[in-house]
Formats: sequence, structure tokens, C-alpha cells
Amino acid sequence: MTDHRPNLLPEPDREELHYRVISVDDHVTEPPNVFEGRIETRFADRAPRLVEHESGGLVWAYEDGVMFDSGFGAVAGRPQSSWRHEPIRYEEVRKGVWEIHARIRDMDLDGVEASLTFPSMCGFAGRQFAASRDPELGRACVQAYNRWHREEWAGPYPGRIIPLQLTWLPDPEIAAREVRRNAAAGFRAVTFPDLPQRLGYPAIHEPVWEPFLRACEETQTVICLHTGSAGYILNTRANAPLQLQTSLFPAGAYVAALEWIWAFVPVRFPNIRIALSEGGIGWVPMALDRLDYVLAHSGGSPVDTPWPDRDLTPSDVLKRNFWFCMLDDPSTLPAYERIGADNIMFESDYPHADSTWPHTQSLLASRLGPLPAAVAQKIAFGNAAALFRQHTLAADLSA
Repeated sequence: MTDHRPNLLPEPDREELHYRVISVDDHVTEPPNVFEGRIETRFADRAPRLVEHESGGLVWAYEDGVMFDSGFGAVAGRPQSSWRHEPIRYEEVRKGVWEIHARIRDMDLDGVEASLTFPSMCGFAGRQFAASRDPELGRACVQAYNRWHREEWAGPYPGRIIPLQLTWLPDPEIAAREVRRNAAAGFRAVTFPDLPQRLGYPAIHEPVWEPFLRACEETQTVICLHTGSAGYILNTRANAPLQLQTSLFPAGAYVAALEWIWAFVPVRFPNIRIALSEGGIGWVPMALDRLDYVLAHSGGSPVDTPWPDRDLTPSDVLKRNFWFCMLDDPSTLPAYERIGADNIMFESDYPHADSTWPHTQSLLASRLGPLPAAVAQKIAFGNAAALFRQHTLAADLSA
């Protein structure tokens, strides 16, 4: 059995503050009480519940299977020698991984003023609930999860956690209604599969998605496409090592962006807002160049479906309707003007293995320091504040 005794590094020192920071890609290991008192009474005895795994870790029992956050998803503040894929127990990880008051302390320690936090137990886009054998149960779980996120995760510290909802993938009409209802309750974003066809749903170019897309556009709800949100990470072979898979994350963002562009989503919905998480920015100049080249050649051909707008190019909509987030892209940052100074945001990826925590401030001082001050401030804070309409952030992090 795996050793589940606590194994944490010494508490890090708080670094000097250089920038106000919003992280647009972090994660939560859900606490034990997500569904308690939040799911419809008729489903209370069938809601996900924590049970002990054969490894000694904890998993969520749901229908005939289990869901859990891999131990690799909760490694902040742990020595690399203790990292593993097996399920974890709450007592062996930093409390900030799963408890909101401790999370805010860890954000303060890192100089992160606000965080967009993706789910773990049910997949980034809630795909596990969407695949429920009983759709009514699955939908009830989605609604209960959103209620927990709003009340317990985002609610205690207004402005510090950007409300991010799950939606109901099997029915875009229901999804549209949920987006509108959640927007009225304060949600600013929705996590959605980057390639829904990978989950057996229609591809994003299909008309069936129009009610959902229209609801997102009209409510200014940002559609967050996290790498792997469709249960698929671009890969080259079965059983590829973790290092290969994570090295390919930027390629996944490239694929997702071009899929949505050539589905004409930004043409049909000109005010839609799409954020690509954990894909970096290094691929963006290449995508802009390639889109321009393709439009001048095969993309303008009457064969198949040509680009429908003579006054707006595919590269135009990539810079108008998409936002990109960086962990650490030192070679590409000098190309910020080509990418768009208003389109680049930052992610700390807490508490995953790629996270910049607890050294976000020193990293940004090194990477953003050579840039014009106004551009650096946009990347660290301003672009995300504008995109997610974060108008109530506390100005004094040291309080």
C-alpha cells in the first residue's frame, strides 16, 4: 500500500511583489462536502461519495465506477520523490489544494490576486457527469457542483476566485439555459471540451451548439478550453511517458484553436470570448502565419467550404476572439506585438507539477521585466481582469 503520511517541504517565504497577478489556470482537489446539502434530495443517496481505494487513497464512488484527482494533480509543496499517480488523501497534501481559506493564503504567499480554478474529480469540462447512465442524476450533480463552487469556493472571498461553471454537455439547449442562469448568479466563465467530438458529442461546427454559443456570447461568459478537457491529450503512441504528453500540450491548444476557427465560430458569433488554458503562447505566431498562408492558397478555394468573410481573416479572429495563457514562454514573449499584447494572460497552474508556485513573482520579474511596463502589467493582470470582468479585486495583498 502507498505511504500516505504527510510529506511536505518547509513553508516557503513570501517573495517580493513585482506585479499584480491573475492566474487563469489553476485547479482544485474537491473537498469531501461538495454534494452535502446541495444535490436534490431524491439523488442524495446516489451522489458521488468518498471511499477508500485499494492503494489507501480516496476516490469518489459514482454509479458503477470511481472518479479521483491523480496524485500528480496535488503536488504543490511536496518533494518530487513523493509525486505519484495514485489517489491521495487530504492529510498528505497542502491544505490549499482543497480548502479555500488555505488556498487564499497560498495565493497571497505567491502574490496571486485572483484565480480561475478548474475542477478535477469530474474532468475539466464535467465530462464524467455528462456521461452518467442516468442523465437526471448527472445533471443534478452538475448543478450541485456549480452551487458548491459559487457558495463555498468563490463565495467567501469575492473577487479572489473567478466563478467557473460546469455545463450540461448532452443537451445544448439545456446548456444554454444553465449558462444564462449561472451568469445571472455571478459566473464569468464556463469550462467546455476543446474537441467535443472526442467525447461522442457533435463537433463544434454543428448547428446543434448554436444555443450554447449564443448564450455565452450574449452573457459575456468566457468559454475556457483547457488542454485535455475532452479526455484526450495529443499523443504519438499508446502508453507514452508523461513527459511526452505534457510536452505536447501546446500542440493541443493549436489544434483546438484552428478547429474552432475553421468551424467559423468567431464569424457566426463575433463577440464570443474563448480562452485556451495550459497551451502556452509559443504556437500562436506560427498559427497566425499559417492561417494567412492557407487563406491565400487552399483556404480561398471554392472547393469544400471557403472562408465566409472577405473583410475578416482567420488570423484576425484568432487575435480578436481568443486569449492565450503562458506559464513560461521566454523565447516567444518578444513576439507579443504579433500575438497581441491584449491577448496574453498568465497561469500559475497551482497545485500541478508544472506550477510556478511559490516563485511566480520572481519568474514574472525575470520574464516580464524586459517588456514595456504597460505590456507587462497587461499580461500579469490587466488582460485577465478585463476578459473576466474582475472589477472588485482587493488592491492591498499584504493586508
